[in-house]
Amino acid sequence: MDFWKTIEEQFQAMAQGAVETIPSLAVALVVVLATWLIAKIAIRMARRATQKAELRENLQQLTATLVKLVVWAFGLLTAATIVVPGLTPAGLFAGLGFGAVAIGFAFKDIFENFLAGVFIMLRKKMEIGDVVETGGILGKVEQVTLRETYIRRFSGELTVVPNAMIFTNPVEIITDEPIRRDQVMVGVSYDTDLDHAAEVIRKAVEGIDLVDKDKGVDVFAENFGSSSVDFLVRWWSDSGTQPLPEAKDIVLRAIKKALDEADIEIPFPYVTHTFKEAVPLNQGGA
Repeated sequence: MDFWKTIEEQFQAMAQGAVETIPSLAVALVVVLATWLIAKIAIRMARRATQKAELRENLQQLTATLVKLVVWAFGLLTAATIVVPGLTPAGLFAGLGFGAVAIGFAFKDIFENFLAGVFIMLRKKMEIGDVVETGGILGKVEQVTLRETYIRRFSGELTVVPNAMIFTNPVEIITDEPIRRDQVMVGVSYDTDLDHAAEVIRKAVEGIDLVDKDKGVDVFAENFGSSSVDFLVRWWSDSGTQPLPEAKDIVLRAIKKALDEADIEIPFPYVTHTFKEAVPLNQGGA
C-alpha cells in the first residue's frame, strides 16, 4: 500500500507542478512571439542600414542573418529562464559543455558549412549574379545562405551546393571582370595560304557584335596537326553578354561560314581502311 501511495503522491506533485508552470509557459510564449516580431523589425533595420552603407549583397545578407540569430538567441534564453527560474546563462552554457563534443561530431557538416558560409559572404569576390564554375558546376549565383549556395545552371536547373565545397575547392568566377577572353582551335588544310586564312578568320570574328573590337582578335598558327595546320583564335567579349557555350557557338559558326565562302577547307583526320575482296564460294573450282 505504501508503494501505491508513493506513486500517487508523485503524480499529484507532477500535476501540481504542471499547473503552477502554466503562467510561466504563457509568459514564455508571449516572449517568443515578441522575439519573432522584434527579429523582423531588427532585420529590416539592418537591411536598411547596410543598403545605405552600400555594402555588398553578401554582407547585407550576413548582417541580417547575424542580427536574426542574436535576437532569437536572446529571446529563447529569456523564455527558458522564465519557465525554469533557476536557469542562468552561465549554468546553461556549463550544461551544454558536457555534450559539446558529441554535438560537434553529430553536427560537424552543419557547423562546417555554417562557418564556410560566413567566410564566403565576407569575401570580396563571388557576388550574387556572378557566373561561376566549381566542381564541374557552371551557372549563375542566385543566393548565398549560411549553409549552402544556390547556382542556376544555364540549362535551367538549380543546384544547391554546400558552402564547404565552395570554400575548400577552386572557384572560377567568370564574370569577375567586365570582359573575358575566349579561344578556339581551327584547322585548315596544308595547301591553304595561311596568311589569307588567318585574315578570313580574323574578319569573321571581328564582325560579331559580342566581340570587343578595341581589344582586337588574335589568330596564331599554333601547330602542325595530323591533317591540318591549326590556328589558335582568341577574342575578348563582354562577360555578361552571352553564356560561354552560346558565345563560342556564335564564333564557331561565323568562322565556318567565312571559311566556306572563301573556299578554304577544314580537313578531318585521314584514316586508312583496308578492305578484303569477298570471293563467292562457287568460284575458284571449289
